[in-house]
Amino acid sequence: MTRLARHYVPEQPQHVILQGLTGPAFLDEGDYLYFLACLADAARVADLAVHAWVLMPDAVQFLVTPSYESSVAMAMQAVSRRYVDAFNRRHGRRGMVWRGGYHATVIEPERYFLLASQVIDHAPVRNGLVAEPGNYAWSSYSHHIGQRVDRFIKEHPLYRALGNTPFERYESYRDLGAQPLDEREVDNLMQSTLKGWVLGSAAYCEWAAQTANRRLTPLLLRDRPPKVRAAGAFAHEG
Repeated sequence: MTRLARHYVPEQPQHVILQGLTGPAFLDEGDYLYFLACLADAARVADLAVHAWVLMPDAVQFLVTPSYESSVAMAMQAVSRRYVDAFNRRHGRRGMVWRGGYHATVIEPERYFLLASQVIDHAPVRNGLVAEPGNYAWSSYSHHIGQRVDRFIKEHPLYRALGNTPFERYESYRDLGAQPLDEREVDNLMQSTLKGWVLGSAAYCEWAAQTANRRLTPLLLRDRPPKVRAAGAFAHEG
């Protein structure tokens, strides 16, 4: 099915993916650090709350809540443009780094926020880069378990609800990560993000569509009117 145009629902989180074009998008520690600086600056200017992030050699993922309709687009465009210019200068290269534009979708927070955060923080493990998420420097996992403070992260109410104190939240988040993820739900999240489908229960999707005043889910075949063939309209095949 085709990808829907990017959408926005007020105060609802979004999962965002930016894919590399050819070759690694990060060649050394300086690249990673500069990208994070670009992200922090762009998020502040665009009033975009960043809740989770991961930078991998061929792709980056974020969990964010935009303050207004253009927050995500403004931040992603600013980060991409600024980073690519610096990356090419630093490494004596030319051309694009990212594969087209970013992908994003609105997710039902109560059902998918913590799942998306875990998917992002554990992506380096799932992609065979490290054995444990805490061994990977370029994700928000260390922030979420209290080993580091990422000052540009804004903690979502669902993360804060994991415990009454920071220590309780760190332990709860670590415990969540120790449980196996539902692979079907992970696939639903990734496919929905890549194709721009809002992700949630039927009731949530209906509410989101009404709030956004547009279609946010793929059309089902059974919802489409049947095709009527006129006599002689099609040539015989075979």
